[in-house]
Amino acid sequence: MNMKNLMMWGIIVLLVLGLFNLFQNPDRSTATKDLPFSTFITEVEKGNITSVDIKGNQIEGNFSNGAKFKTYSPNYPNLVERLTEKGVAISAGPSEDKMPSFLGILLSWFPMLLLIGVWIFFMRQMQGGKGGAMGFGKSKAKLLTEAQGRVTFRDVAGVEEAKEELEEVVEFLKDPRRYQKLGGKIPKGALLVGPPGTGKTLIARAVAGEANVPFFTISGSDFVEMFVGVGASRVRDMFEQGKKNAPCIIFIDEIDAVGRSRGAGLGGGNDEREQTLNQLLVEMDGFETNEGVILIAATNRPDVLDPALLRPGRFDRQVVVPNPDIIGREAILKVHLKKISYGPDVNPRTVARGTPGFSGADLANIVNEAALLAARKNKRIVTMVDLEEAKDKVMMGAERRSMVMTEDERKLTAYHESGHAIVSLNQPASDPIHKATIIPRGRALGMVMRLPERDQLSITREKMFADIAVGSGGRIAEEMIFGYDKITSGASSDIEMVTKMAKNMVTRFGMSDELGFLAYQENEEEVFLGRSVARQQNVSEETAKKIDSEVKKIVEKGYNTAKDILNNKANDLHKLAKALLEYETLSGDEIRDLILRDIYPSRNQKIDNDKSPKQESALGSIGLKPKLQN
Repeated sequence: MNMKNLMMWGIIVLLVLGLFNLFQNPDRSTATKDLPFSTFITEVEKGNITSVDIKGNQIEGNFSNGAKFKTYSPNYPNLVERLTEKGVAISAGPSEDKMPSFLGILLSWFPMLLLIGVWIFFMRQMQGGKGGAMGFGKSKAKLLTEAQGRVTFRDVAGVEEAKEELEEVVEFLKDPRRYQKLGGKIPKGALLVGPPGTGKTLIARAVAGEANVPFFTISGSDFVEMFVGVGASRVRDMFEQGKKNAPCIIFIDEIDAVGRSRGAGLGGGNDEREQTLNQLLVEMDGFETNEGVILIAATNRPDVLDPALLRPGRFDRQVVVPNPDIIGREAILKVHLKKISYGPDVNPRTVARGTPGFSGADLANIVNEAALLAARKNKRIVTMVDLEEAKDKVMMGAERRSMVMTEDERKLTAYHESGHAIVSLNQPASDPIHKATIIPRGRALGMVMRLPERDQLSITREKMFADIAVGSGGRIAEEMIFGYDKITSGASSDIEMVTKMAKNMVTRFGMSDELGFLAYQENEEEVFLGRSVARQQNVSEETAKKIDSEVKKIVEKGYNTAKDILNNKANDLHKLAKALLEYETLSGDEIRDLILRDIYPSRNQKIDNDKSPKQESALGSIGLKPKLQN
């Protein structure tokens, strides 16, 4: 790439120099003045000409003032005698009738040729298609080879059902007779559907490594261009390449970039993207069949795809690639742990239990962060402590220890987080506390992290009420300790979470006695009118008022529940806030030991002896004695 840039700048410099010389030396064509022959004779008679050079009928000479001229001489008699009489120096020679030299032609055309070359170069850079300027409509699909890093099904874990579906496709490509003898036909397409980071692209690469057939990969955005017809041309060319290399697999990543439902915009479906989709539909299942070409596509937005693209005969199979369960997470961690050096204390099962809902990409990120943390500490191996620290960093964000907080802010944060924790401990349906901290992480000043004991496939009404109560605990604790006028905006995210959950209970889950077993969810429909988005609500005004009333009733119930708990457990609230101010971070076990068993954390904690009087008074106001390092 650097050599290309150097060549480009070299060409530009030469072009500038050529044009500069061309325009700075105009005297090449204008220095010699064309003189009529009669004027030439007159000037000779006046004695204004000092020398001439006669070549055939062409005469060039110099005036006495140094100016040059040229003229054409007819068969004029006694011309030489008249010039001799006037003392004009005469030189003569035969007429030159030869062709101009190649070098002269090249020099004269050099600026134009250079300009054309630079124009072609920039056109190729703008188009970027295969074959440059003549290959604008060519497919950008790349043939994946083993040299680019082979991935097999052994490198994919946690999505066993998806692997089974695609293993059958691979077996069909390896031994088609096994299936065809019973009348089975090779599937034309498989659509991988799942949340981001679950390994859809990785599974496709594993298919390429296992199938041992040509594997073309392309992104859905590679079909989208500003010029009409280019995307459709690239689709045709892609399938032409596939038919030449059949049997083969074509993988389209992020197919929703080109496969969105047609007719979403006003004015018909003549835009470039829809033309590309139409061509893709025809190539997958039209009059001409593409035998031996299997299309695999991936998307995390199947809801926006065109129904014609999803029907059998095009994408025969929709393979769901979900977030892994605990067994899958353990298997994924083992795959990624093979790539690093880790100690004997590392237990993938423990990490898997503490990461419910994590995708494969999240787990890979945890292992990588743990390796980076261990390297930063100059360790030779990754330990379980590094994995736990990396997990907290991914879950809650990086610690911002450099952030300056006053003791009043630390105290308020400690009570806020303690309010969440105390309510959680007294709600049986709440998830167990994993960790509580008043160290700023990410955008939060403090955090109480709760983790479910197992993967949750559905949520009960009791659990939702418990979460609403826990979310209210922070604001209630602030008001109890600091007063009504001292509450802060720190509960904004809690309020959003609580309101959203209560609204879903009413409008989506049918958990309102007043409104019953009905769905009142707003239907958001995109209508392209400039930049506006029209939102359509399928409820009447009276029903909307009832929804608001029910949402408020549910939130107030959770709020009052949390308020009763904190009023009854005020001593526990003070006890936990003191511990958080001293240790800053407490694990779930330490919090349970402190509140339920009255066992104070026994960790050594270094306290800065150079505290300001304000810090000492803030600590002393809640009866906390700094614990010095032993």
